[in-house]
Amino acid sequence: MTAESNANPANAASHHTSRITTAGLLVALGIIYGDIGTSPLYVMKAIVPGLIDANLVYGGISCVFWTLTLQTTLKYVLLTLNADNNGEGGIFSLFALVRRRGAWLSAVAIIGGAALMADGVITPPISVSSAIEGLQAVYPTLPTVPIVIGIIVALFLLQSFGTQIVGKAFGPIMLVWFSMLAGLGVSGILQHPEVLQALNPYYAYNLLVNTPGGFWLLGAVFLCTTGAEALYSDLGHCGKGNIRISWIFVKTCLLLNYFGQGAWMVAHQGEQLAGRNPFYALMPSWFLLIGIGIATLAAIIASQALITGSFTLVAEAIRLNMWPKVKLNYPTDVKGQLFVPSMNRLLLLGCIGIVLYFRKSENMEAAYGLAITVTMMMTTLLLSMWLRARKVPLLLVVLFLLVYGVIEGSFLVANLIKFPHGGWVSVAIGLVLMGVMYVWLRAYHIKRRLTEFVPIDPYLEGIQQLSADESIPKYATHLVFMSSAERGTEIEQKIIYSIFQKRPKRADIYWFVHVDTTDQPYTLEYSVKELAPDDAYRINFRLGFRVEQKINLYFRKVIEQMVRNKEVDITSRYESLSKQHVTGDFRFVVMEKYLSVENDFPFVEKLVMQAYFYIKQFIASEDKYFGLDTSSVKVEKVPLVLSPVQDVTLTRIGAPLAPIETR
Repeated sequence: MTAESNANPANAASHHTSRITTAGLLVALGIIYGDIGTSPLYVMKAIVPGLIDANLVYGGISCVFWTLTLQTTLKYVLLTLNADNNGEGGIFSLFALVRRRGAWLSAVAIIGGAALMADGVITPPISVSSAIEGLQAVYPTLPTVPIVIGIIVALFLLQSFGTQIVGKAFGPIMLVWFSMLAGLGVSGILQHPEVLQALNPYYAYNLLVNTPGGFWLLGAVFLCTTGAEALYSDLGHCGKGNIRISWIFVKTCLLLNYFGQGAWMVAHQGEQLAGRNPFYALMPSWFLLIGIGIATLAAIIASQALITGSFTLVAEAIRLNMWPKVKLNYPTDVKGQLFVPSMNRLLLLGCIGIVLYFRKSENMEAAYGLAITVTMMMTTLLLSMWLRARKVPLLLVVLFLLVYGVIEGSFLVANLIKFPHGGWVSVAIGLVLMGVMYVWLRAYHIKRRLTEFVPIDPYLEGIQQLSADESIPKYATHLVFMSSAERGTEIEQKIIYSIFQKRPKRADIYWFVHVDTTDQPYTLEYSVKELAPDDAYRINFRLGFRVEQKINLYFRKVIEQMVRNKEVDITSRYESLSKQHVTGDFRFVVMEKYLSVENDFPFVEKLVMQAYFYIKQFIASEDKYFGLDTSSVKVEKVPLVLSPVQDVTLTRIGAPLAPIETR
């Protein structure tokens, strides 16, 4: 029997990502531009930290302009957003589009994804700290660390309500923020319009090549584009149409403010900054407190891009078997909106740790941006493979690789000086995340290799006889096994063992349920195959990687549809209950593997599997991931034997027993 499904989900997703609406533009402002949008708070004072020199100012602004143009606009907004996986973005979605072009691409995706999540842990602390510290210009003795931690905790608590609600609340605030950036920038430019000369790329060249130590300032310049990767990850939340249109407004406001800050600094060249922030220096004294308040709100919102992007990364990593199957929640009915409670908790703890360790935003600036350059380089590699898959001429692909290899390679080298000043923190976090992803992917392949599948046909007659054998107590009216067998003609040997030997499980009808997670985000389809008339059926669900795993609900809907079509009778077969047309009970069986002590396997695989099962004990069991009703679930532990210990020699002592008589 063929499935019922959503009408053309791919087209629906495409429509979702291309539709441009006023509400969508506002949500985009509130969700994805926090990191890039608040960079004027710290970029210029990071480029010119001490003595104000005109060459540094002009060169720094020129580098910022061309970085936002080449890196953010050209690479991400215009090119990378086209590489959407049915409306979803992010490095793992990009990997899903090209993974068949080489097994080595798995390593690229793991490195890029882990680095993005690791460096992103610094985004909320640096954004919130930069804003709160601005209040010290008015209240010099204000303790900032407790306030920063309190704000971050409140922000993460908001996530459970969904990014649609968060975006609607934050969008208007960010609109005010960007408008303020533009207004302050214009006021500064009018005081010193010569600063617009920095549009000439010569000034960037002069800074990087002719100014002593100028090349290393790329590490500070890079801070203006760190949010570009999160922008791509949030594609599914807002859609490429809304992102592209809103970026025109956002980039214009950012550049006006950068040039305005530059104009103020040129007017004060030869002076020491002495703790002054050129961003706040642009403000007239009567507006300072208002401006600091708006900046504080905007900086709080800056964390949102990282948080929503991390949720997307985790959901896609689970589908690619690179992350534990943790619980995913979908707090709204809007496609693309999800909430990952476990990641929310981990990010919260990580952010609090960063605040307590660095304490001030200027210390975080020294650590920020190192790992994200690695992510951008990995995205460039994957994007080049995607371009080849789209039949783009090889010469253009090579040119793309060379240009962005030089740009991002330069940023990486310049950022390496941050390693001893705190960059090691994000690198260490990234290595831990890479380790988890590697272990999970390697363990998945090991388990698949060692899971024994057998043809189900030879066992169907035995299943029918067991179902009719009244000498065996009935285990359940309907017995449902969750199966990982991809072929409809096969079943795990462990399931056969569970039915016939572990404890003979007699049931009226046996159901074998398999779940396929598709590369499309919103697929919701199923098919049913009758294995034995009235005794055994297989249901195959095809669910998109952004569809919530509610197998209990979906299974019930399938049964209801089959009953309406008179394809199955689920009435209890107990004589007394059958007369009253009582529906039979359903019981799910989930096989949960554990590492057998009877193992003798290679050292690396031993370490991988030990790490896998160690991590697994801290996450929810598979029945919770599948959304099964725990009151009707039996979790059976089955040993995972990688390789039985060989050549065991046992010596028997004592006399043999008397032979038994044959009956």
